[in-house]
Amino acid sequence: MKKLLAGAMLALAAALPAGDALAQAAPRNTLVVLREIDADNYDPIRSTARGAGEVVYMMSDTLVSLDWDMRTVRPGLAERWEISPDGKTYTFHLRRDVTFCDGRPMTAQDVAYSIMRWVDPANRSPVRWRAGPVREVRAIDDHTVEYELTEPFGELLYQLTLFFASIVDRSTVERLGQNFGSQGFNGTGPYCWVSWTPRQEMVLQRHPNYTWGPPIYQNRSPQVDRVIWRVIPEANTRLAALQTGQGDVTQYIPNIAIQQLRNVPTIRMTRQENYFWDYFMGFKVDKPVVSDPAVRRAINLAVNRAAIVQAVWFGNASPATAYLNPNTAGYSEEAARLVPQFDPAAARRVLDEAGWRVGPDGVRVKDGQRASFLLYGLQTTESRQFTEAIQADLRRVGIEMRIQLWDATVGWGRLATQEFDAFVMSYPYISATDGFALYFDSRNRPTPNRMNWSDPRTDAALNTAKTALDAATRQAAIAEAQRIIAENNVWLPIARENLWLAASQRTEGVRAHGIYGVGLYKGLDIRLTR
Repeated sequence: MKKLLAGAMLALAAALPAGDALAQAAPRNTLVVLREIDADNYDPIRSTARGAGEVVYMMSDTLVSLDWDMRTVRPGLAERWEISPDGKTYTFHLRRDVTFCDGRPMTAQDVAYSIMRWVDPANRSPVRWRAGPVREVRAIDDHTVEYELTEPFGELLYQLTLFFASIVDRSTVERLGQNFGSQGFNGTGPYCWVSWTPRQEMVLQRHPNYTWGPPIYQNRSPQVDRVIWRVIPEANTRLAALQTGQGDVTQYIPNIAIQQLRNVPTIRMTRQENYFWDYFMGFKVDKPVVSDPAVRRAINLAVNRAAIVQAVWFGNASPATAYLNPNTAGYSEEAARLVPQFDPAAARRVLDEAGWRVGPDGVRVKDGQRASFLLYGLQTTESRQFTEAIQADLRRVGIEMRIQLWDATVGWGRLATQEFDAFVMSYPYISATDGFALYFDSRNRPTPNRMNWSDPRTDAALNTAKTALDAATRQAAIAEAQRIIAENNVWLPIARENLWLAASQRTEGVRAHGIYGVGLYKGLDIRLTR
């Protein structure tokens, strides 16, 4: 650990001139949050980046909030709500003490505007589906909102906790146009926009009127005057900044350092147990080789997830033995038991029985087709390491996996094509229905249903899970969808990422939240001792 931190401090000294802002100690009552990358913009309906959510959650609020258990929906801007017997109309009763950062009171008209802006096809929000099948959102009076759907959507309250559903000020949006979220912002959150220097830092100032934070916090108003979100791409430099008092908290911790940092007395570490961010490999089920259910099952049997997690994440992730985290709302234990676990001998038997014979080069062949397929993914250190480990495991049972990783600037475009046979990805989810309805609905081909999975039984189960009025019926339906997907081995689940926050000695009240991958959420309990 001493060598790691010494190297980090040397990196900091070499990388930064003495006069650089980063070389200064963190200002009094200013929380300096260190992160790896910036976001593309901070308009909640236009960015799906975790980096955007980190800041937007502090600058704005949503109608409802999510508890630390990632299951329980709590009040937010809405004090209470009712759902009509047909499940199509939600009536939200708003707090009466909420103001925007410019001091203007927030009303039901602001809520209706924000949600309708989100779902307006002209605004082309990539996540507008999360708002549900909206017919209309309307203000009944200044403090009552009716949210009307064309059909029931049991996931609505969960989706409305996400930062995409943030309530924003119409006049600021109209004044800034396409520059809203890049040149300014006006929300109801605990902190207000001061300045943004892309790829360097975002500065926020305490909202002086704010007293309406989610009930999950001990404090309903912010405890620090300013928050600076500072971008430091290099991992060792981030660690050095944390150790030397130039930063206060980060969730972007090198995996190799996590266990060691837990033993450093000047660093406070906190973990969210209910963190839903998973890595998986998906198969295009209509492509040669991976179209064979036996091959997909053999791949699941051949890959040693536990060894990969230890080698790549240094034990700071969990092997994904099922498609979903067991703590997820809607998780099916019965479906989870259907996911094959590591057994390379069984993988060989499955391939033998399916007629895949070992060829002269060690790669299996069936009807003249070699057991070879092409994998796409984004170029990161972790993806390179775990795909190479998977490649080695598959080769041992006679399957050849060819790897092509792309820089993110072009990779997302490549992942929307039909050029590849399989792909690797990581993703956040908020419930079983959230994850499965996104990735396995046949209407979502070719992306995000990159597997080209098209199955009427799956579609029917997902539709029931989304629209049924009875909770037990919804649970049975999403369990059925999980069973179908697990039986067909449409994915290879790989790993579940852990969420850790590392905080400096001068911080108190830091606790990892994890909604949509965001560590701090609103951070209302964070205090600085000096």
